[in-house]
Formats: sequence, C-alpha cells, structure tokens
Amino acid sequence: MATMADAQNDDYKYYMQDTASLYLGARFSYAEILAQEAVSFKYRSIIEHYILKDTVPETTLESQLYYMTADQFSYRTYRQLKARVKVCVLEQKKRLFGGVRTEYVSRVMKLDELVSMNLAQKKKRGMVVQELILSKLALMAFNV
Repeated sequence: MATMADAQNDDYKYYMQDTASLYLGARFSYAEILAQEAVSFKYRSIIEHYILKDTVPETTLESQLYYMTADQFSYRTYRQLKARVKVCVLEQKKRLFGGVRTEYVSRVMKLDELVSMNLAQKKKRGMVVQELILSKLALMAFNV
C-alpha cells in the first residue's frame, strides 16, 4: 500500500518535453529513468555510458545535482548538455504594509551556478531541487 510520502514523491517523477528542452522530475532515480521507454533513448544512453561512471543507479537526480561538484565526470557531461536546474529557495519578501515574510520561490539556475554554491549556502537558502532541464539541441549534438 502506497504511503502519502510515496504519492508526494511520485509527483516529482515526470518526463516532459517541448520544442527546445527535456524536463525530468528530480525524484527520479537513474534506474527509474533507464526503465522509462518514454525518456529519450539518447539521454538513457548518456546515463549508461557517462553519468553512471561516478554514481550508482539508485541515486536520484535531486541528490546528484544537490551534491554535485565541479570535479565529477557527471558535472562535465551535464555541462555539455547545457543543463539547467529548477530549484525552490527561501526568499525574504517585503509586505505591502511593512514587515517581511519568508517564502519559497522557484528559480531556474544554470548548472555552473548551482555547483559553485557550497553545501552551507544551499542549506542556508533552504534549497530544494525540483527538476533537471536539458537542451534538445545540446542533446542532439552530443556524441555517445
């Protein structure tokens, strides 16, 4: 029987595409992506040949991206794919009649920007990785 946490996790396991990009929900593990026939064959091949060099199939995109460092092979691979990451961060918002409130705001970041932040900065901002966005043009140009 599925729990509430499982149902919420499934909300962040999706694959979509438009004319310019591929979008993958961050709660997908690499094993789950490889099992999805709907996901681009080329991206699945890139996972098998390049991404899994420095990670295990049970790793989620969320975890991989959050803890990624510039010296990892997967980082260099995702840079070639012009990866961007959709994240939620805590931000201070001024209220109309004075005062400040803190709320989560969605932002799309370049991979370089995300990786350049250390763990303390990510934790301070309450960062949550939501989605991986890949350029279709970069995917097309990538040689496997």
